[in-house]
Amino acid sequence: MNHRVHQRKLNRTSAHRRAMQRNLAQSLFQHGEIRTTLPKAKDLKPFAEKLITLARRAHGGSLIARRRLHKLMGDRSVIPAEHQAEYDLLSDSKRAQVVRSKSGRRYRTGAPKGKLPFTAETIMHRLINTVAPRFVDRPGGYTRLIHLADRRLGDKSHLAIVQLVGDEEAPSSLTRSDKTARRRRADARYAAAVKAQKGAGRTKKASETSSTE
Repeated sequence: MNHRVHQRKLNRTSAHRRAMQRNLAQSLFQHGEIRTTLPKAKDLKPFAEKLITLARRAHGGSLIARRRLHKLMGDRSVIPAEHQAEYDLLSDSKRAQVVRSKSGRRYRTGAPKGKLPFTAETIMHRLINTVAPRFVDRPGGYTRLIHLADRRLGDKSHLAIVQLVGDEEAPSSLTRSDKTARRRRADARYAAAVKAQKGAGRTKKASETSSTE
């Protein structure tokens, strides 16, 4: 019997597990891809795809989908990547002004307000207005899970990358990686062996020609 195997417990309580899913999903929609352990990645993938499906409906105007999305994922403010360095240099009071208005509500769209050169953007706004429109014509499979060969330091856990489909680089645009020192030494030995073999062949041919004469 397959009782209690649909949901991975991950050695956490229900509240802790839900919080972990929300944080991983928010980071995925913020950065486009995240690197985590393999069990967490397998647990995140269906949850993130469900959120994107709801975001597509919310982008179409469904208020029910928007409320459901907010209940499952929650919301948080993110700083646009082009303003992150400038935000790091601000004081705590200036950072608070960038993240929230005087009424205490989060800035939603990330557009400049008043004298502020930039404001924060909410994950909900980015998911509904930036991520969801990319998958309007896609029936499913919005994320990709990539197994990594290396392990996490400390506990040697298997690692994986979860990324949104479409953020990867095309094979033609990838540059060829530099050869390692081991590969260069092997190529040098192979080239030396080929050269020696050709030299031996020429010497043998010359000796046979001289003996014939």
